Amino acid sequence: MIRISRPIARWFVQARYPSGTNLLPILMYHRVLAEPDPLQPDVPHQALLAEQFKTLASAFNVLPLHEAAALLQNGGLPPGAACITFDDGYRDNHDLALPLLLEHKLPATVFVATGYLNGGRMFNDSVVETVRRLDTGEIDLTRVGLGKRLVSDVASRRTLISDLTRAVKYLDPVERDAFCEDLCRRAGSHLPTDLMMDDRQVKAMSDAGIDIGGHTVHHPILARIDAATAEHEIETNRDQITTLTGKPPLCFAYPNGKPNLDYTSAHARMVCKAGFQAAVSTAVGVASDDADPFQLPRFMPRERSAAQFVARMVRMATHRHRQVAD
Repeated sequence: MIRISRPIARWFVQARYPSGTNLLPILMYHRVLAEPDPLQPDVPHQALLAEQFKTLASAFNVLPLHEAAALLQNGGLPPGAACITFDDGYRDNHDLALPLLLEHKLPATVFVATGYLNGGRMFNDSVVETVRRLDTGEIDLTRVGLGKRLVSDVASRRTLISDLTRAVKYLDPVERDAFCEDLCRRAGSHLPTDLMMDDRQVKAMSDAGIDIGGHTVHHPILARIDAATAEHEIETNRDQITTLTGKPPLCFAYPNGKPNLDYTSAHARMVCKAGFQAAVSTAVGVASDDADPFQLPRFMPRERSAAQFVARMVRMATHRHRQVAD
């Protein structure tokens, strides 16, 4: 792994994010793996995450998201401000990421979809784990518009995972669940039921100082469901997190998170009405002082070395396009 000295990294960061610029890069993670997974090349493993967190601790002023969002609005961000977020509520956030966050004294927000705690499995993981277990041969996926596909090596499985995830993501939730159940049966073996945290682990993260944020109950595409259901998903998720942690969640992440496609300004108003102080999308960019606090952009760090990671963080300072839902 290519390394970069801490003083050099900090110099580059402070030069690009000096005091008064009021720019906020928000990093978005989901899972962290013990070892690299060839079927999930964009998911960081623990050693890589450790290197990124070490760089963040030495070169940036990492702040809790709710605190940074407030400072962004009033022009009070320190130089080199940044935030760390994790989406969905994976067990590895507790088992592998939490020790690194504590080691480097880094705050973070973990957005939890409460309906998948205690043995649940999200649809994208059903896709990954089924394709991982499929026998070599042809599979008929005409039902979701993919025709017949040949499953063989790692490359074909990786492509199939990507194509299936895109094909299934925007199905009606009932139809999506039914398709995933059928897909699981085709695997001919039991899929994991321990990918997500349980109640105890969520509470442990909260007690350790990690902010637990809202992410709905069942991770629906909010723009694809009616307003009453969307409001119920947001408010029930808030109440469940409050019961689990003893603290109301301060921040929210829109499932899938693309402005207009996955959520609208009406959903941003619902989140505000529910008492959240800030919310994040998956619009790629760095938040600036004209950002809507309920539509803050984020980006995923996919770099494989500390030097590349710093270079990406520095480069993102110019990526300030305001992308919000109408």
